[in-house]
Amino acid sequence: MSDLRILICGASVAGPTLAYFLADAGAKVTIVERAPSLRKVGQNIDIRGVGIEVIRRMGVEDDIRKATTGEVGVRFVDERNKTRAELPAEAGNSNSATSEIEILRGQLAQILVDKAKERGVEYIFGDYVSALDQKEDHVRVSFAKSTESKEYDLVIAADGQNSKTRAVAFGEKAEGCINSLGQYMMYFSMARGESDSEWARWYNAPGRRCLLIRPDNTGTTRAVFAVISSNPALEQTLDGPIEDQKPIWHELFEDAGWESERALKGLDDAEDCYMQRIAQVKLPSWSSGRVVLAGDAGYCPSPISGMGTTCALVGSYILAGEIISHGKDYNAALRGYEEKLRPFVDKAQKLAPGGPKLLNPETKFGITILNTTLGFMTATGLNKVLEKLAGGTADAFELPDYQFGDS
Repeated sequence: MSDLRILICGASVAGPTLAYFLADAGAKVTIVERAPSLRKVGQNIDIRGVGIEVIRRMGVEDDIRKATTGEVGVRFVDERNKTRAELPAEAGNSNSATSEIEILRGQLAQILVDKAKERGVEYIFGDYVSALDQKEDHVRVSFAKSTESKEYDLVIAADGQNSKTRAVAFGEKAEGCINSLGQYMMYFSMARGESDSEWARWYNAPGRRCLLIRPDNTGTTRAVFAVISSNPALEQTLDGPIEDQKPIWHELFEDAGWESERALKGLDDAEDCYMQRIAQVKLPSWSSGRVVLAGDAGYCPSPISGMGTTCALVGSYILAGEIISHGKDYNAALRGYEEKLRPFVDKAQKLAPGGPKLLNPETKFGITILNTTLGFMTATGLNKVLEKLAGGTADAFELPDYQFGDS
């Protein structure tokens, strides 16, 4: 495979994972990342079920477990900070609200990037794909910051939900692929407070508003404001400067109660905040000629699914395996990728009826009903019975075996 040339766009989770397995089999792999350096910010993300088997095969499970946030579960609290329901993390339970592996996105990316470097993967930061010219036996790639174009056998877009490479390669075929769930989130870190512990705390306010406060392993606290709203200002400022976004969240949460005042002050002081539209990415095909999508760029299941990182890891492993198995017969490789992975993705993208509205009631009465129901279920163990009946998407998949290099 030493003559196989592959360009991967994106250095977060899917990109470095793909790069490691491909380079491990002898392919010449380059990762191009739009940011000037590795993005080390980001909130808590989790790895579940078969995703853990991928990091095990990659040889980074121990490093990742050492870097976990220490979150032991989620408590649903009321405006007086009284716990109304408690959902502890359980080792081996891929359905629990808190996974056995919770890690900050930036720390996970660093581990994966470093591992791929061990296999000789080349990184180019501060640049991105501006044009793709597909030929019968290669793709000629033009870059925004370089005057030199380069040839690759395959180009893999692993640059996230709002992938710019996807737009370049798919054009009109990618229009409408981002399906909004009507929810917006603002992520940031803030100073650790006396009420913070190893438990995450979830608070609902009327108007389908939520404040989630979570522990990390860096001495601060991670916070998330979430709202289901049709307020046009949210969409209008989504890609704009953070200075235009913060006042909107002040307006949305100034009367929300609980620790909202503290969190809004934390938002004002935060330098790592970012806003996101909660959505899923759905496409009838993940490839266009010699360009293929991986991770959130192709099949983002949304943060509320709890499956985004696991899908990225599993999808990257399978794509790498199919490419290595079929050599330069990329058509067979990309068919195998879709045939093996799509059933897993379809299950991951299947959200509970009502989507995000289920855990974000409109009224105070609805919040009382939610907290009472969750409290009853956890006190009686009914939640565990329902989890077993539902089965775990992250576990209900047998990871194929591929012959790479030393992995």
